[in-house]
Amino acid sequence: MSNPPRFMRCGAWLALGCATVAVAWSPAAVGQTQYTASWTSLNQHTPAPEWFQDAKFGIYFHWGVYSVPAFDSEWYPRNMYDKSGDTDGVYNHHVATYGDPDSNWPYNNFMSGANDKNGNFVQFAPKLVSNGGNWDPNAWAQIFVNAGARYAGPSMEHHDGFSMWDSKVNPWNSVAYGPKLNLAQLHVNAFRAAGLKIVAALHTAYHFNGYYQWVPAQTDPNLQILYAQTGTANENDLWLGKIKEVVDEFQPDILWQDFDLNLVDPTHLLESLQYYYNAALGWGKEVVATYKDGYNNQGEVYDYERGGPAGITTPYWLTDDAIGVSSWCYTQGMSYYSPQAVLDAFIDRVSKGGNLLLNISPMWDGTIPEEQQTILSTMGSFLKQNGTAIYETRAWTVYGEGPTKMGGGSFTNPTAGTSSDVRYTKSKDGSTLYAIWMGWPGDGKQVTMASVTTTAFPVGSGKVYLFGPTGGSAIELTFTQDGSGLHVTLPSTQPYTAVAYAMEISPSGTPPAPTPWLGSAGTDGGAGGAAGTGVAGGGTAGAGGSPGTGGAAVVGSGGAAAAGGAGAGGASVASSRGGTSGSGEGGAGGNVGTAGGGVSSGGRGAGGVAVGEGGVGGGGRGAVGGAAQGGSNPGGNAGTTTGPVGTSSGCSCTIQGTGRHGTGGSLLFLGLVLAALSRQQRAGALSSHRSTSRWPRPGCSPRQAPRLGSARDH
Repeated sequence: MSNPPRFMRCGAWLALGCATVAVAWSPAAVGQTQYTASWTSLNQHTPAPEWFQDAKFGIYFHWGVYSVPAFDSEWYPRNMYDKSGDTDGVYNHHVATYGDPDSNWPYNNFMSGANDKNGNFVQFAPKLVSNGGNWDPNAWAQIFVNAGARYAGPSMEHHDGFSMWDSKVNPWNSVAYGPKLNLAQLHVNAFRAAGLKIVAALHTAYHFNGYYQWVPAQTDPNLQILYAQTGTANENDLWLGKIKEVVDEFQPDILWQDFDLNLVDPTHLLESLQYYYNAALGWGKEVVATYKDGYNNQGEVYDYERGGPAGITTPYWLTDDAIGVSSWCYTQGMSYYSPQAVLDAFIDRVSKGGNLLLNISPMWDGTIPEEQQTILSTMGSFLKQNGTAIYETRAWTVYGEGPTKMGGGSFTNPTAGTSSDVRYTKSKDGSTLYAIWMGWPGDGKQVTMASVTTTAFPVGSGKVYLFGPTGGSAIELTFTQDGSGLHVTLPSTQPYTAVAYAMEISPSGTPPAPTPWLGSAGTDGGAGGAAGTGVAGGGTAGAGGSPGTGGAAVVGSGGAAAAGGAGAGGASVASSRGGTSGSGEGGAGGNVGTAGGGVSSGGRGAGGVAVGEGGVGGGGRGAVGGAAQGGSNPGGNAGTTTGPVGTSSGCSCTIQGTGRHGTGGSLLFLGLVLAALSRQQRAGALSSHRSTSRWPRPGCSPRQAPRLGSARDH
């Protein structure tokens, strides 16, 4: 039997050397791989990773036991016990409709079920459509995707202390009472399948810091837990236990928390962040923790409730706002902000360097009212047409111009702009500027953007485009530019009717690209594509995907190359749940549009995690691919930096993370590919006939509003 050629033997040694060096250089091998419960350590966490800054828009919802009375607001459970003040008439309404909250009709009756005074059985017990009800989490997911959201999730628990999952630490949960379903899990499964990142919203801190102050003393131990009467130490332990359960069960991309974190025991507070960030290292995910108080604005994202800053603000921030004027949950006869106001406020926030988390208010039975769906569809229509001016953009040096001022802190209501209001964003590389008008300025009118001067953003021989209608071509506009601004002439006839109009100002003359949209080939999501069982080399995620968002296949699709092929990877369009193509299982993927794929005989699901026994983990957010570890090949997260600082995608320092350093991942990937090529050539030399070599394939600042139980505080 002849020996393999010398160059192949050298290649094998080179492969082994590269792999050895890569492992030796990986962060896991040189030091810190975990966060500690100290601000010094936690402050190293990257607060707003690239994907979060790219996403811009998410949706969550206030839906729970408090939705059943559908009266006043989500603070009904608190205010129904306020006899003396009778906040918003809630106490009198409760007595008249149900009974005395202190004796025969306490709040927990809405969980266990009881008759009201008219003999109607009342309980928070939504039913799935498949069981004859009105609740369909998959339909909700599609509504959110159609609205243009990139992340979504439930209020896992509100101030009332009712957990919407199968809690082991809290007896008051949706599996033990009410619907007897893991509501949160059903939502999370549906949202992930649709390609959305997951928000887990928790309002638990105020639960034991005054929410139930008017509830009489309880003797039943379980009721003492519900009404926060177990003592500060126990209540802090319960708070932390709930967070750990949510982190472990749902692996949220965003852990959102409401106010009063500053009243949580500091040791528990630090431990909660440590637990979440270390769990995320194990998942290979970059995560976001938000806050309104209690944190120090270094490793977390500050959230302006119902508001935003008056101007461009750093570091990157979030606002959570509601479509309802007076309540965050559904109430009978509730009023809404206009679709125009919600959209214009969103555009304004993006122009100032922030994201929006928009709350909707479903009815207790799972129905999303038509008025709410209209607001969401307005958002979706705008984003489908003009999303390139929103997604994956950054704030420019000037946020906008015009008479309408928005923001200025928390609790500043959404405001509709005018046709004289314009807001700016820029592409991430700064080469393109976008101008979004909050109305049609007029047929044939010349508009001047005074901030876009020859000094501030010279267009030169470039072009200015009006975004075309959805599916249509952009419209080139005539313009001049000088020291007083950019002067653009609009078409003589309004080309289409919309709630807002976007322009692209392009020095290169390149027209706007189509909006990257969830559920469309070549956009977001995990399909980088694993090379099948054929020639090593892996799939690339370069075709189609938009920068920083994902591979070339449909969100969450499988994307493994056919058996025996060279593995282009990422091009397969399977299903939204990670289908199988060829002999690979569900493409592991890359969260970057270039070279995201890798070599793998296995892969799990959508987005950046390749799992196979013996295959080479590919994919990941970097330009080359992830570092395989042992035989499990977690794959993703190697390569170029996705956080704003440093070379690790996991945090702002290169020593944080688990094998996510770009150089190590690249060298290991190179070494493994060389080894694969060596193996293939050797197999050819040892065989008297042509055969295909195969990989083995085994089986802040203090609160700014009083607690009034109104829309100003949820």
